[in-house]
Amino acid sequence: MTVLVAVLLGLLLGLVIGALGGGGSILTVPALVFLLGLSAQDATSGSLVIVGVTAAVATVGHARSGQTRWGAGALIALAGVPASVLGTRLSQRVGEDVLLLAFATLMLVAAGGMLIRRRGTGTPAEAARQPAPLAAARAARWRALTAAGLVIGFLTGFLGVGGGFVIVPALVLALHYPMGPAVGTSLLVVALNAAVALAARAGTGSLDWAVIVPLTVAAGAASLGGTLLAHRLPARRLTQGFGVLLVLVAGYVGVQAALGLT
Repeated sequence: MTVLVAVLLGLLLGLVIGALGGGGSILTVPALVFLLGLSAQDATSGSLVIVGVTAAVATVGHARSGQTRWGAGALIALAGVPASVLGTRLSQRVGEDVLLLAFATLMLVAAGGMLIRRRGTGTPAEAARQPAPLAAARAARWRALTAAGLVIGFLTGFLGVGGGFVIVPALVLALHYPMGPAVGTSLLVVALNAAVALAARAGTGSLDWAVIVPLTVAAGAASLGGTLLAHRLPARRLTQGFGVLLVLVAGYVGVQAALGLT
């Protein structure tokens, strides 16, 4: 039964990550804790494996269609390395309920970001028609991406999330990327950040491979289907549904964590 639940969760998470360039990672930790019985710390480590592999597979699919901007992705990922290591160290020093409460708060923020993205970006074709940024503002926008990389790196290390829900809006709004390249580049950053954070956790905690392997395999396969969805469905429809889902899950996780603290 555990393997079946892991496979079903993997299919859902893979579709979300492949279609949105992130977001599915923020559901992984609650799923591992409340549906598969892992501790919060072990769930964040397991999430890094699942999300990292899934994002890497999805990156290949987007890169083949020319939807990945390697330079921007490398900049965001490199900026996040020290913050990721710091987040990993802090994660090992907080209680499980505090970690879950922080996760619930982040999910609500992510839901807001997804809904703002829904209003501001539209379909990939609509995003492609946005004007190119002025040369004078380019340096400032790259500095903003570096700052975003620091935030995303910390979140990856501390909570085991990829940060795609931050990366995609940043690329669309700051650099005027069309939605397709924004999603493809986000997946690259998620994969690199997950690898760094997982390396920082080496020798600490434990990984439940009986859960992680089937979930990762299913998520990796489903991410290819999510890539196809990203090219076929309007971004507004995808992000609206995911934003509502995040609010519901955040409510459940927040209540459970608050009860644990009392």
